[in-house]
Amino acid sequence: MRKSSQKVNRIVGNTLTYIILVIISILWLLPFLYLLLQSFRGEPGAWVGYLLPKQWTFDNYIKLFTETDKFNFPRWYLNTFIIAAVTCVVQTILTLMVSYAFSRLRFKGKKLYMNLILILGMFPGFLSMIAIYHLLKPLGLNNNIFSLILVYCGGSAMGYYISKGYFDTIPYSLDEAAKIDGASANTIFFRVIMPLAKPIVIYMLLMAFVGPWGDFMFASFIANGNQEQFNVAVGLQAFLSPESRYTYFTRFCAGGVLVSVPITILFFWLQRYYVEGITGGSVKG
Repeated sequence: MRKSSQKVNRIVGNTLTYIILVIISILWLLPFLYLLLQSFRGEPGAWVGYLLPKQWTFDNYIKLFTETDKFNFPRWYLNTFIIAAVTCVVQTILTLMVSYAFSRLRFKGKKLYMNLILILGMFPGFLSMIAIYHLLKPLGLNNNIFSLILVYCGGSAMGYYISKGYFDTIPYSLDEAAKIDGASANTIFFRVIMPLAKPIVIYMLLMAFVGPWGDFMFASFIANGNQEQFNVAVGLQAFLSPESRYTYFTRFCAGGVLVSVPITILFFWLQRYYVEGITGGSVKG
């Protein structure tokens, strides 16, 4: 009786858990489903109260790339891709090098530097926006997509702790064996550690790409109203201005779908490495 009662309780508990998870999944997917369906809506207007379009069309996607006089979506998309691609490469290299130094090297003040970086990382990034703008302006780097790349890469080393945790799981005996063979710290990093750290490298690349791709706050602040320097997040926000939302709302939905496509593909493609990287990096070093 006791075993059968425990089995019933386990089945009921699992069933309730699955029901709750299904409900949460539906609620999480509803906004994206609404965005997707409205991107194919042919009738004008914004914030309509029905989910399924009465007129179906693909024109909203076509107009994003053909009608660029007022809102140059292709330029914004290209700006975002350039920013995200360059940032993800530079940021990953810097972060991995700092993580390797904190994980494998021994030097004076190491714990002080690590603790200082962790403390600074507790402060939100937007607190530095005014100071960053006034640093970039005398150099002529404000109102420029390359200044955004500098901003994103400048503090990238502060995210060292996950990749450091992963490096800590790699046996130090490999470093010692390489040193006996005459390998330098650079050789150990590129020839020994990196081939074993593929999951965390993929994880860092993915995270470094996603951040700039969807950033709105810094991108809006740096662009300062210059549409030629907008990324897609800032550009799509312009679609929702009071004078434009009635005409451009469905195009805004189409743009939102197109923005999500690269990130979705990357996550599904690199999901295995992403999970391995974040779980491996969770180990305390």
